[in-house]
Amino acid sequence: MSPSTKPSWTSWDAPTERWLLSGFRREGQARSVLLELVARIVFPTVLVVSVYLLFAGHDRAGGGFTGGLVAGQAFLLRHLAGGRMDDSAVVSMRPPVLIGLGLTIACVSAFLPLLFGGQLLETAIYEFTLPLLGEIKFVSSVILDTGVFLLIVGVVLDLLRTLGSGIEADADAAARERR
Repeated sequence: MSPSTKPSWTSWDAPTERWLLSGFRREGQARSVLLELVARIVFPTVLVVSVYLLFAGHDRAGGGFTGGLVAGQAFLLRHLAGGRMDDSAVVSMRPPVLIGLGLTIACVSAFLPLLFGGQLLETAIYEFTLPLLGEIKFVSSVILDTGVFLLIVGVVLDLLRTLGSGIEADADAAARERR
């Protein structure tokens, strides 16, 4: 923007540089630099918290469902800030693949104990020591929680894609009617 051109009071915070944009920019859409930057800062932080909730779920509050919902909130924030994510986004995922992968992991981990004479959804606890990390406790229910986590993230992303495309189609139809 040249110094002679003053921005209007309604567009003073619109991003002008490509690196500030976190997703696919739709023409004519008002966007805020503040929301873009907050989304870029908060997105990875919320994803780390969701992974913590995933692994802490056996001994504390959390688990695959809670972690998946928190990760879904991160993607919702990203969607609100930047619209539909394009191929240059940090994470490019296909929701049906995540849903299928999560459902497969959850079902296999639920039925696997039956092959070894156990009960459905039976949990095993393994404790071992690693040189740099010390004593590690692995609970097999984390595999089920990981499947649920992927399933929930896939469902949230699919909802964003479905609802977002409906909103975009309505906006395009309204723009055509105005012409």
